[in-house]
Amino acid sequence: MSEVKPPWPKDAQFSALPELELDYPEGEGRRRKAALMLTLIWSCTIALHLFSVGFWAVCCLTTIISMHWLRMIRAPELPSTEPLSLDQPTTEYPFVSLLVSAKNEEAVLASLVKTLCKLDYPSERYEVWIVDDDSTDKTPEVLTQLSEVYPQLHVLRRTTGAGGGKSGALNQVLPLTQGDFIGVFDADAQVSSDLLCHVLPLFDDPQIGAVQVRKQIANTDTNFWTRGQSAEMGLDLYLQQQRIAVGGVGELRGNGQFVRRQALISCGGWNEATITDDLDLTFRLHLNHWDIGVLPMPAVQEEGVTRAVALWHQRNRWAEGGYQRYLDYWPLIFRNRLGPRKTFDLVVFWFAQYVLPTAAVPDLVMATARNQLPLLMPMTSVTMLLSLVGMWNGLDRIRRAERVSPSIFLMFLQTLRGTLYTCHWFLVMACVTARMSIRPKRLKWVKTLRQDDYQVCLPD
Repeated sequence: MSEVKPPWPKDAQFSALPELELDYPEGEGRRRKAALMLTLIWSCTIALHLFSVGFWAVCCLTTIISMHWLRMIRAPELPSTEPLSLDQPTTEYPFVSLLVSAKNEEAVLASLVKTLCKLDYPSERYEVWIVDDDSTDKTPEVLTQLSEVYPQLHVLRRTTGAGGGKSGALNQVLPLTQGDFIGVFDADAQVSSDLLCHVLPLFDDPQIGAVQVRKQIANTDTNFWTRGQSAEMGLDLYLQQQRIAVGGVGELRGNGQFVRRQALISCGGWNEATITDDLDLTFRLHLNHWDIGVLPMPAVQEEGVTRAVALWHQRNRWAEGGYQRYLDYWPLIFRNRLGPRKTFDLVVFWFAQYVLPTAAVPDLVMATARNQLPLLMPMTSVTMLLSLVGMWNGLDRIRRAERVSPSIFLMFLQTLRGTLYTCHWFLVMACVTARMSIRPKRLKWVKTLRQDDYQVCLPD
């Protein structure tokens, strides 16, 4: 078992990073930027109500957004790739490093390790690294037993006080890895044995810097919240594929992400000054002129949260991490380092995801005070329509990929329920953009409680 932890900067591959002219910000002044943006959004929304030109401004913005949505809907579905054949000499296969950053994951970690160590891929061409980030439960004992069974398993133990959260853990282990491609999983992931054979062919395109595997909720049938998360994954798949199809921005989703080592090095690794390492790395890759692909099948499964309170905290963290990117990288975005297509796509989604929910608050206040309909209703309606159409199409693509045949009525019910569920994002975004202007979240490990956290799963 490996328990060494050389510091990141001493790795030979990273010593050349200054030559790459990395000019990424370090996250300074986020509260000030968030407060300024909140003031601008509220002021502009109120001004739209006070001046007659406001209605026509809203109509113009709605038309622009609708044209982008329509262009996405009309874009053809991305072509599928043939899986990797396993009848070649072993040396012909690229080396892959699979990373899992774990903190107090005794309940689920053994199952994932056993799956990762038995993938349908030459065992001498991949390695598994588990970063135990100072766990206080039985995770160290579980890993000790597992390392005696699986030779490709390596363990890096972080000490108390090691900073950077998940990003810090991944950065610390990266210099120890050998892989040309780096896969990252959450401890509760459930992985198909042929996953690598489906992921690696997407990297045949030299422009692809990373690939996100579609995520799927393992406990879909638990309650309304998990069913909503399952439908939401269908919407996310559709939006990801269609954004990529029109030259827009593909995004990483953390669990089940694969990154080309060269691309990761060019980005300076994972950002330790963010609460969502995957969303931040998305921007870094695109700003460095890499593309991100998406793999619809096979999916990586994860456990969805089952309670509204847990969902609220999880989505607040995701929303803040996503918003941090715009506050941090806006100078680079508006210098058009992404190119016109990606920049336009990013601005449209920023407006729909963050500006519109934030502006809804003063819009409702002014509409109530002036006894009229909300001025932003056309934009909100168009966004909800995209969610409805996207969720239907996404669920249909998953149905066809998995070769199942639910009834049209069941598909319609899933789409309606999922669209209703996604409405919580409006409240989440509005609260997050307001709170960030007062008190941003601290950078620390946040563990989502799972149904089986009281169980301990040891290796056979």
